[in-house]
Amino acid sequence: MTTNFRLRFLLGLAGLSASLVASGCRQDMQDQPKYKTLGQSHFFEDGRDSRPIPANTVARGTLNEDPAFYQGKVDGKDIEYFPVPITQAVIERGQNRFDIYCSPCHGRLGNGLGMIVRRGMKQPPSYHIDRLRTAPVGHFFDVVTNGYGVMLNYSAQIQPADRWAIISYIRTLQYSQNANVADLPPDVKAKLPEGGNLTPESKPVPSAHAGAE
Repeated sequence: MTTNFRLRFLLGLAGLSASLVASGCRQDMQDQPKYKTLGQSHFFEDGRDSRPIPANTVARGTLNEDPAFYQGKVDGKDIEYFPVPITQAVIERGQNRFDIYCSPCHGRLGNGLGMIVRRGMKQPPSYHIDRLRTAPVGHFFDVVTNGYGVMLNYSAQIQPADRWAIISYIRTLQYSQNANVADLPPDVKAKLPEGGNLTPESKPVPSAHAGAE
């Protein structure tokens, strides 16, 4: 075998090997043995590659077995108590979430005069009317979760714990706008004029939870 023939043979063999390797990679990349979402399958009898959820099973983290916490209801009725401890940190978290998701319509004070209402959108009711001041907390949870009237639901945007935090802040707003003089500290009561109204000098400094327009 001459040197030139041997060289041509080796070059040809190398080229053939490279083409086989390349074609093998291309085949693997394009035609992988896999199922695509909502695709077809010849393996399962129903012809679907996506399998239905087995009966009586719950995905991890979605058991939601506490109806009071996850629905705001017990036996189909709105609960009148908070299913979580309410602390200052929870109320402050609620204020943060309220300002983001609720105040554009409901206003920072919960009076229904949010910024988009001032620009022509329908005005929601004030939180300070008797009907909503006396409404159970479960009612507010149901509204945030499922929507109400023209309000869409916020179940995807706001997690259950944050919904309760928002409701705790709504209750704080309601109390701040409807506080009873009898609930004032003695030193503040002493500054009240005879008519019982606070003068500008005697008004207590608003707390961080009072909100402002």
